[in-house]
Amino acid sequence: MAAKGRKFTPLEMAIAFALLGSLLAVALPTFFRDLHASHLVEPVDGLQRIGVAALAYDAAHQPGAVGALPAGITAPTAVGALPVSAPLTPADVPRGVLREDPAGTWDHPTWQALGFRPTREGVPHAFSFSFDNQGKGFVATAHGDLDGDGVLSTFELRGVLGDTPHLEPGMYVDAEFE
Repeated sequence: MAAKGRKFTPLEMAIAFALLGSLLAVALPTFFRDLHASHLVEPVDGLQRIGVAALAYDAAHQPGAVGALPAGITAPTAVGALPVSAPLTPADVPRGVLREDPAGTWDHPTWQALGFRPTREGVPHAFSFSFDNQGKGFVATAHGDLDGDGVLSTFELRGVLGDTPHLEPGMYVDAEFE
C-alpha cells in the first residue's frame, strides 16, 4: 500500500501565506533602504573627506603655520590658501555601472594636494568629483548616474575660509535616487 501525502488545510495555507507576507513586508523595504543608502555613502563620504582635507590644507598654508611657505611665496598649485580648481574627475560620469579608473585619473595636483580619490586604487566607484576654488571658499561636487538613464544625482558641499574656516552645514542634494 502506497503512503499518501498529507494535504494542507485551507487554514494552514492561510497562516503560511500570512507569515510569508509579513516577512516580505519587513524585509523588502529594509533591503531597498539599505541598497539606496549604500549608493549614497560614496558621494557623502567623499565630499566630507574633500572638505576636511581642504580646510586642513588652508590651515597648513597660512603664514606662520608649521610647514607653510615663507611669506610672499605661493605654491604653484594653489590660489589663496586652497589648491587650484580640479575638473570633474573622471570627466565622463559613470553611467549605471561601477567603474575602475585607469592609472593617472587622480593625478591632478589638487587631488594630490588633498590626498583624495573616491575609493582605494583598483576599487570601482559610481561618482565623479570636482573641486572649485572660489578664493574665499570652495565647492566640492559629486555627480553620478546610478541607473544609467542620463539623469545625474548631484551632491555639493561648500567650505568657507576667513577668520573661522568651516564647512557649511548640510549638503546640497539634487535627485539623489534619480
